[in-house]
This record gives sequence, structure tokens and C-alpha cells, in this order.
Amino acid sequence: MRVVMGVRALDRLADEIDRAGLKRVMVLCSPGQRELAETVAGLAGARVADIHPHARVHVPAAAAAAARRRAQEVNADGCLAVGGGSAIGLGKIVALRHGLPVIAVPTTYAGSEMTSVWGLTENGVKRTGRDPRVLPVSVLYDPALTVSLPAGVSATSGMNAIAHAVEALYAPDASPIIDLMAEEGVRALAGALPDVVADGAGLDARSRAQYGAWLCGACLGATTMSLHHKLCHALGGALDLPHAPTHAVVLPHALAYNQGAAPKAVAALGRALGASGDPAAHLWDLVGRLGAPRSLRELGMAQDDIDRIVAITLANPYANPRPVTADGLGRLLHAAWSGRPPAR
Repeated sequence: MRVVMGVRALDRLADEIDRAGLKRVMVLCSPGQRELAETVAGLAGARVADIHPHARVHVPAAAAAAARRRAQEVNADGCLAVGGGSAIGLGKIVALRHGLPVIAVPTTYAGSEMTSVWGLTENGVKRTGRDPRVLPVSVLYDPALTVSLPAGVSATSGMNAIAHAVEALYAPDASPIIDLMAEEGVRALAGALPDVVADGAGLDARSRAQYGAWLCGACLGATTMSLHHKLCHALGGALDLPHAPTHAVVLPHALAYNQGAAPKAVAALGRALGASGDPAAHLWDLVGRLGAPRSLRELGMAQDDIDRIVAITLANPYANPRPVTADGLGRLLHAAWSGRPPAR
């Protein structure tokens, strides 16, 4: 894949489409990003076959089917995904079924653009998988496109990205290169996010955040997901909780659960965060300083849903450095639901 990064990177969009050999791309975005998608489509000119503004969080099966049908109707030969994980995730599902290359223009820090991971939600269950066909052929990171991203979305999206790097540090298939990328990604994002929230128009902070998101997303693409992502997928699929805020709430608790079994990850995160000993507590404090949610209750989860999420998580667990038990999950989710600080 190709990565184009920096202010005015979007000016190179037409060249990237041509380089990929595409003639009729379908622009994908969420309903709220229609205006931006039209601006991006204008830069691509006659290379655009259609704008499909129907991406939704967690990629519901019905939305995926509609996008696949529309791609066939307009005879698209590629997808141009503009926005966050919803748009890029929808492009991936079209690519998975029809083999259409994806060009991504991210406007959040979610990181989906750097991975071959796809997700699809059907009947209250979010399934994920990996396939090289869904990895975008080109990604354009332009910090100017993130200036309109509200402070709250910037904060939760950034915490989502940090989660990718945190889990990469204790993944069973981690490597020295990924360890370096993960540590640097956490350092960049944790340093940039307070500045982004304080002054969303500052392109320097936005650029640093995109740099961190790029590294963290690449870490997710190269390693196996663990308990944190499994919990977020269960919460999103079963309860339709918002994706990035759920990551922001769950991450400190999932990390606290695993810290005792992942000393190398704890050391790396301590260096990245400037907080040795208990990086989970530092991340919980960071979420609070950013003004992001710190409880699942705030996101609409009922306390009675905890047992259901425990059962879903245990039914198909992801690899994890510490054994995942019903009692341990219950304690983790009760703390995350109530907004209490994470406990080891």
C-alpha cells in the first residue's frame, strides 16, 4: 500500500486514483460527511461514478448489502472511502465481495485504513476477519481534513488508535519492529491529543495525531487482537454502543487486567506515557483530561447487560496474555460500567 501524508496531501488524490488504474470509483461516506465527500469527489472529477453516503458504525449487514448492490449498478471499479472507520469499513466489505480496490481518505484517528481487518454486524453479532483484498491500496492523510472533527470525537478516536498499539505490545505475534512502532505511536498520540482538544484548528497537533494514528493502525494490521478489542466488538455488535467512545472507556480496564502478565508491554507504555508502573491508571487519567466518557453507563449500556457481554466474550475469545475468566470479566465490566478507576 501507499501512504501520502501531510498538509495538502489531498491534492494528490487524482494522481493516486490514476496510479491505481481506477476509472470509476464509488465514494463512500456516512450521512454526516456528504458535503466533504462531494468536495473530495470534485478533486477526482470524472473518475467518480457515484457518491454513496450510507456508511454506518459497525457496518450492519443491510448497509453492506446496499453498498455492494450500488457498486454493481454504477459499474464501479474501486471505492474511495472518505471519513472514519464506518466509511472505510464499508469499503472493505465491498472489496471483500467484489475485489474492488479501496483508496482511503481518513478524517478520524481510527486506523482501519492501515489494516486488512474487516468487520460486519448481523443479528447483533459483530464478526471480524482478515483478508489482503480489503487493505487499501492508497491512504491519504491530510490533517486539514480533521480540523472540523469535534474535540470529543478527536479524543475518543485517538484513544481507539492507542488501543491498537497497546494490544500490539502484548500480542502473541508481536515483533521488535512492531514494538517500536507501537511505543512511538502511543507517545505521539498521547502527546498530541491534549493539544488537539485544546485547539482543534492547530495543524501541528493534528499532524502529530495523524502520525500516531498511522503507526497505531499499522500495529493493529500486523498483530492479533486481544481482550480489549474482543470486548469492544461484543459491546458494539450486541448493544450498538458507539465504537470510539467504547474503546476509550474499555482500554484502561482491559490493560489493567493484563498488566501483570505483560511486563514488557508495561515497560514500553511507561516510556511512551512518561508514567512508569501503572500505564492503565495513566490512560484512565488521560481519558478524563480529554473530557471523554469513562463509563459504559454514559454510553447507554444497562448494568443487566454485563452478563450477556461476558457470555459473548467467552464464547469466542481472542488470544490474551492473561487467562480470561467469567469472574475476571465480570469485575472488569462492572468497573467500566460504573466509571470506577481500573483495578488490576
